[in-house]
Amino acid sequence: MIVVKAIDHVVLRTDRLHEMLAFYCDVLGCAVERELPRIGLVQLRAGNSLIDLVPVDSELGRRGGGPPVANGRNVEHVCLLIEHREEAALLAYLKSKGIVAEGFAERYGATGFGPSLYIEDPQGNTVELKLGAANA
Repeated sequence: MIVVKAIDHVVLRTDRLHEMLAFYCDVLGCAVERELPRIGLVQLRAGNSLIDLVPVDSELGRRGGGPPVANGRNVEHVCLLIEHREEAALLAYLKSKGIVAEGFAERYGATGFGPSLYIEDPQGNTVELKLGAANA
């Protein structure tokens, strides 16, 4: 039997690498962990998981065809469990970074039901930010 404990990594193909790095590192606080420019891979540390960014014109990126487009995305959404903070403070922070976010909704995820919201990265991928428990 296989027991999945957490998201290990998500691979996102992009034709806007610098904007994606700015979004995931500067806005969401991920850090570049490893780069393999020869094959076209930048790995970002996201808590216990990784987000891999692969330029579409790189060795790895060419395997997936053309660049992501609005009606043919390669990822539906990625959900990131984030440390608990006040909803209003998170919305204000995102707004200060120029990120459009709708309000919170109660959604089910790996840690059960809890408040989350959806935003988009520069490539148009949907990122769900799910608040961790206030007492965790």
